[in-house]
Parts: sequence; C-alpha cells; structure tokens
Amino acid sequence: MSTTVPPKGHKIFEHRSIIATTMAAMLAFHEDPKALARLTPPPPLMFMQVLRDDRTSLTAGELEFRLWFGPLPVRWLARHEPGPTDTSFVDRMLAGPMAYWEHQHIFREVEGGIELTDRITLAHKTGAAGLLSRLIFDGLPLRLLFVYRHLRTRLALRQ
Repeated sequence: MSTTVPPKGHKIFEHRSIIATTMAAMLAFHEDPKALARLTPPPPLMFMQVLRDDRTSLTAGELEFRLWFGPLPVRWLARHEPGPTDTSFVDRMLAGPMAYWEHQHIFREVEGGIELTDRITLAHKTGAAGLLSRLIFDGLPLRLLFVYRHLRTRLALRQ
C-alpha cells in the first residue's frame, strides 16, 4: 500500500499543454465517469476494465480498475483527493504495480485557454515487479501515454 509521503529516490514526471477551452468545460470533461475510458489508449495497446467506481466527485472516492497489456493484467486502486489548487485533483495509488504513485491533475487559466498539467510523483518497487513497472509506467511509454491523453482531451474539448 502506498503512503502519502514519496519514498526516497522518487521521480517526478510532468506533461503540460494549453487547451483552447474554458475551465468549466475542462472540469466537466474530467468529472464525466467516462473520462478515464476516453483517455485510455485503445486495444490492443491497452485494455481497461473498471472493477469499482465509488467516486462522488473529482476530489472524493475510490476507483479500482484493471489494465491489460496483452495477456498481462495490472490491478490498480486509486483514491481521489483535493489537489494543490482549487482547480485540481489528485489520484493516489493505494494498491497496484508501483511503490508510490501520486497523479496531480492541475488546471490553470492562461491566455488561449486552460493549461493542463499532469504531474506524477512515482517510485518503483524492487525486483521483477519494479522492472516491469519501469517498462510500462516510466520513460518513453509514460511520455507517449500523456501525449495521447492530452491530444484526446484537446479533441474532446474542441469548440
């Protein structure tokens, strides 16, 4: 189980984009229960099954899902919490493939729309589990995932 304090040796990943939209539209998109499915790459790259969704808002509740990478299932339990600003939220891994995972979704009004920042603080487990998580949830695969997610967000919020 993850703690709220990142372990020694953690990493921070960040991806930012400016989306031509309003704050209300950005928040509404993320509040939609279908948002995670819309932001998940399509099979055969990844397949996601929602096992349980107890979220009552962007900042409260838990979401349990399974990601399939080919024949390999990865279970993930995340708690949604308030983020560092009034227009942000955090999903924190409670159980899953990582030693630590905190994903901040930060929305900020800027000229031209909303700056979307995904900031992830992460740490890998040791051993074979850590090796596997480094191949899937770090480096280039993580960067490509968030390029895809920001593109999908941009397309969904086109005005």
